[in-house]
Amino acid sequence: MDTQARIHEMKKVVLHLHLDGSLRPETVQEWLHEDGKDIDLDLVKAKLMVAKDCKDLNQYLEKFDLPLLFLQSEEHIKRATYELYEDLAKQNVVYSEVRFAPSLHLQKGLSYEQIVEAAIAGMDEAKEKYGIDGGLILCCMRGDNNEQANLDTIELAKKYLGKGVCAADLAGAEALFATKNFEEVFAKAKELGVPFTIHAGEADGPESIKSALQFGAQRIGHGVRCIEDKEVMQELKDKKVLLEICPTSNFQTQAVTGKTDGSYPIEKIFKFGIPVGLNTDNDTVSNTDIEQEYAWVLSETGLTTSNLIQMNLDSIKSAFTTPEKKLAIANQIVAEAKNIPNNTAPSKDVNSTHEDR
Repeated sequence: MDTQARIHEMKKVVLHLHLDGSLRPETVQEWLHEDGKDIDLDLVKAKLMVAKDCKDLNQYLEKFDLPLLFLQSEEHIKRATYELYEDLAKQNVVYSEVRFAPSLHLQKGLSYEQIVEAAIAGMDEAKEKYGIDGGLILCCMRGDNNEQANLDTIELAKKYLGKGVCAADLAGAEALFATKNFEEVFAKAKELGVPFTIHAGEADGPESIKSALQFGAQRIGHGVRCIEDKEVMQELKDKKVLLEICPTSNFQTQAVTGKTDGSYPIEKIFKFGIPVGLNTDNDTVSNTDIEQEYAWVLSETGLTTSNLIQMNLDSIKSAFTTPEKKLAIANQIVAEAKNIPNNTAPSKDVNSTHEDR
């Protein structure tokens, strides 16, 4: 069995994936055509995907403008969510948490409830057809004068918690709007019992991760800049807080440099004992998919197929779902791992510590 076949056969868990950054270009082209704009598919892709010389996270975020123009109707939100889960299922992803910011989909009069229910409907349709499982994460946004929208998002997450929504998040321009300034939002989440992850340690450094941990984040989005502070690394390890790592995106946003010189820290972080999950961030904006991320790790780091399987087990252990689902999916991951040549399957015990590798 060649490497690509081994990668495909692995049962995968994807926890960090943005809906608006993962639209099919063909679907966006169709929507443009419906608006009377006949645009070549290559040009559509150029509008949706970052260039190789992307300067930073702020430039990366500009690629969300076109998707958000179209994700302003229930029909489009439902379709986009369905198609993303369909694409994931075809890559042998068995569980995925997809995130988006409801406050960014209000431009044409939809209510918060209509937005979330449309996404849930698309996800549920894909679940029924393809057998994939997962949930939706509602993103609060960094920025000025959006405190009320963020508090509304937390209330919304509480309303639909366990009914398709599984958690909340904080996304956006991290270097411009420091994590420490959003304490009130996550105090509200804790008060309401809404679990949350926070984008931190991407465009901003270890201080951002410290703030997220202080707020009580159960996972960290990206977090690769923890490598700059051993105390932060130790805290992540001690608290068993999983990092949702997205290699291709990190290179494009300049969160790290040196894609091929061995400096990307995923191997160091993993071997230090911090739980790690491998993700894409944005399939379309980054022009990647989860199987490409796995292939990069295997070709450019010293990590192995067994390490990737362990990452999937760490991911499902840290997923925002029930213990019963965690165990069932861990069983799937381990059962399939036994069929992959030259692999030693790790323990399926989702209650074990990360050090029990």
